[in-house]
Amino acid sequence: MLRLDRDPRGVVTLTLDRPEARNALSAALVAELTAALERLAADPEVRIVLLTGAGTAFCGGADIGEMRAAGQASPAANEADARRFTRMLECLEGLPRPTVAVVNGAAYGGGIGLIAACDIAIAAEDARLAISEVRLGILPAMISPYVVRAIGLRQARRWCLSGEAMDAATAARIGLLHETAPAAGLPAAVARHVEALLAGGPGAQSEIKRLLNAAAGRDEASDRARSATNAQWLARLRASDEGREGLSAYIEKRRPAWWRGA
Repeated sequence: MLRLDRDPRGVVTLTLDRPEARNALSAALVAELTAALERLAADPEVRIVLLTGAGTAFCGGADIGEMRAAGQASPAANEADARRFTRMLECLEGLPRPTVAVVNGAAYGGGIGLIAACDIAIAAEDARLAISEVRLGILPAMISPYVVRAIGLRQARRWCLSGEAMDAATAARIGLLHETAPAAGLPAAVARHVEALLAGGPGAQSEIKRLLNAAAGRDEASDRARSATNAQWLARLRASDEGREGLSAYIEKRRPAWWRGA
């Protein structure tokens, strides 16, 4: 479910490879990606990590069938599932090398978390993005710290509360993306950023990532505590009547019971 390619410069490309499921983050894919990131973090020959998706989507978010099953599992199993997701995001953001999200297509829910956890994000101009959890009757608990750090609280409220899709230009305007390019020009745009990053000292880049976290007032203990609280929050909402109804409605391709739209 995950392809890893490395070039002679130490540029590693991780490709989410579930195109038939819009690269949804199943438990198996989350485990593969987490393990790959842990290995790359320990490899001194790695210079840059690119993250992208196979096919026409970047990442459709969490696997909805598995989300519904987690909500129906025991509280301990439900929370453990959420913790595995946040561990993946921690490994991505904490990687001691520059990371670049190459957003080749649609990104929803957990896919937005992947983008926000990367250092740099570049997208095709026709990509659509949404923090869509609210429309499933749940909340973007695990990705919320990364989203708020990327776009700020005011914008996060607007997009998390509505779950609306935005175009790539809007995502760039609010800070979720750094750059957009025509789909055909995306590789060239990524190559420019790679060349710029390769000009920096790898040790300095690693220290800069730590420095900026410290400058923002972050520390590992508080980050871990927030992640644990958020995992409990998501587990509770998934197990709620509204969460179960929203996830079931999505799978059954119908409007949820709370729908009051036209």
